[in-house]
Amino acid sequence: MAESFYLKKVVDFVIENDKIKSVKTADGNSFEADAFILATGHSARDIFELLFAKNILIEAKPFALGVRVEHPQELINTCQYKSNAANAVLPPASYSLVQQVNGKGVFSFCMCPGGIIAPAATSPNELVVNGWSPSKRNNPYANSGMVVQVELNDVLKNFKAKIENTPLSMMHFQQMVEQKCFAIGGGKFIAPAQRLVDFVNNKVSASLPNCSYLPGLNSVSLKDALPDFITQSLQGAFVEFGKKMKPYFTNEAVLVATESRTSSPVRIPRDNETLQHPQLKNLYPCGEGAGYAGGIVSAAMDGERVAKECTGALRP
Repeated sequence: MAESFYLKKVVDFVIENDKIKSVKTADGNSFEADAFILATGHSARDIFELLFAKNILIEAKPFALGVRVEHPQELINTCQYKSNAANAVLPPASYSLVQQVNGKGVFSFCMCPGGIIAPAATSPNELVVNGWSPSKRNNPYANSGMVVQVELNDVLKNFKAKIENTPLSMMHFQQMVEQKCFAIGGGKFIAPAQRLVDFVNNKVSASLPNCSYLPGLNSVSLKDALPDFITQSLQGAFVEFGKKMKPYFTNEAVLVATESRTSSPVRIPRDNETLQHPQLKNLYPCGEGAGYAGGIVSAAMDGERVAKECTGALRP
């Protein structure tokens, strides 16, 4: 009979003969099994750190980092629907944008029409923002992540003195940026922010527009909050996006930092056929936290695939 346990935090793996024998939890319990599916989310830093400490193979993985950009929804409707923007039959408009700037990919991520920007940090003294839309899409704002590709070479080149080259390098970079944004925001999850055109022109905004982010905003130069290669790529991309979608490039839009949880900064390797970890033959890394999915649907599909392989391997 299957059992489910809640509020159990895994703190250790007991390994024997290249297999996991059991997992230990923070409350002192131990659970044995023939096979283990490791299906964390992309922000399970404690598990990544545990794997690294146990010398279980993991890899630094590219991800993307940037800001949330919020416009009035009516403005996005005008960009997309033109003269039909006032038609009440049309749903709140969305968009998808991508641009290459100095060899770096910049793209919109998780666009939320009629949406809300919300705090999404998982640790103290870190600032992370995310976006969501209520079912009716009836909020007066439209927001989207606008993020830049981050490769391991970017991190080691720009932060060699602060970040060592380990499988956790990308995670430490992500963490460092989130901590800096928290400090510059001033604490209490107040987010550093800047009007869009002011950001491109390196001008601190004298005021900020109304915004859906409830903890509040602090007007700063986002150049002080984000790495140079991120801000330079975003600045170039916003100019080009303004050419593609008029009047997207406007000071009615506000940038809120930082959007940093686009995907896992760590990959837990697995065999392409058996889906087992190369070191531990009964461990099945799965989903976003393992680096094999980029959202709810793809994570569910990966979970189904892993479950089939796992049960097939255990079948007599």
